[in-house]
Amino acid sequence: MQITKQKINIKYLVVFMLLLNCCLVYGLEPPTKVVAKDAPNDAGGNIDIFWQLSVSDPTLEGYHILRRSEPEPEPVAVGFIGRGRNSFTDEGTTDGVKYSYQVIAVQESEEAASEWSNLVSSKPQWFHTGRINVIVFTFIFTFLIVFYINRAKRGANLFVRKIAGLLAVDEAIGRATEMGKPILYVPGLTGISDVATIAAMNILGEVAKKVATCDSQLIVPNTDPIVFTVAQEVVKEAYTQAGRPDAYKSDSVYFVTDSQFAYAAAVDGIMTRERPATNFFMGYFYAEALILAETGASTGAVQIAGTDSVMQLPFFIVACDYTLMGEELYAASAYLSREPLLLGGLIGQDWGKVVIVAVLILTSVIGLLTNLQVLKLF
Repeated sequence: MQITKQKINIKYLVVFMLLLNCCLVYGLEPPTKVVAKDAPNDAGGNIDIFWQLSVSDPTLEGYHILRRSEPEPEPVAVGFIGRGRNSFTDEGTTDGVKYSYQVIAVQESEEAASEWSNLVSSKPQWFHTGRINVIVFTFIFTFLIVFYINRAKRGANLFVRKIAGLLAVDEAIGRATEMGKPILYVPGLTGISDVATIAAMNILGEVAKKVATCDSQLIVPNTDPIVFTVAQEVVKEAYTQAGRPDAYKSDSVYFVTDSQFAYAAAVDGIMTRERPATNFFMGYFYAEALILAETGASTGAVQIAGTDSVMQLPFFIVACDYTLMGEELYAASAYLSREPLLLGGLIGQDWGKVVIVAVLILTSVIGLLTNLQVLKLF
């Protein structure tokens, strides 16, 4: 038995030596069938190169990739990859220029070059085929939003769930009017480019209309110069729409400072001096959130807050009477104004989310059933 095993081992050794001898006799083999293609699903500037591995691949150090173009026929090295790999992406091409590629097998001091590939040029694609799901959901979202905007314009009674903080706006403004005290509106501490600030400006417009109708006093201190300018125009336009342009006071909306805690101190001073009956905190807030809310609570004011800042929501929830959380802040302007464009967009987005959730549940169930079928086979 041992003699037989030795004979088999000797045979394998002889075969290995013959293969090694062939490699030494015939030399290093180059890679073959080099093909260049424009890289798919990109913005251009990329070409993919593929080839068949060299017969000598196990003993190679790797492959050099050379490139030449019609305007520059002199070959240029564009990359090097290790053995065992048969593809490379050239990311430095110019769209519209035709290129050809050569792959060189490298083994210590020896090299073996392939034939030059076909000519190819890179170009951008109009659509990423791997993102068909995105365009499908985009069409669905667009259809739903347009559909519900048209329904809202035709006077359909669209349902929006009740938001306690917004239902209390009329009552809070009415209370301030009865008490003869002002209404304080704080539009957050971020710039006009922040979505929370934009939502705060929309809500300010609706609040200002109700304040103008009730003939109350509105105070809007600002920490950003651009937001201050926008807030002035929003309040002025709201008074005009309410039919009370004469009641608008330009000094009711003003700039305080762009320093975070200096602004917080100034607003706290307004609360303690003017004793507003209602405080609105709408927009994005930072560490000053609790300082403002606690000071307002100590004066006995009704406080309605709204922010998408997850870190500050707990402070507003504890210190304020009503708090709009996350998307409720964005929905507030549509909820208060019932303007068809805003309302239809809000309902359409909600139904779009329902579609996404339904698809997630359906695909999860299908995946679960598929896995169960696979397990049964075993």
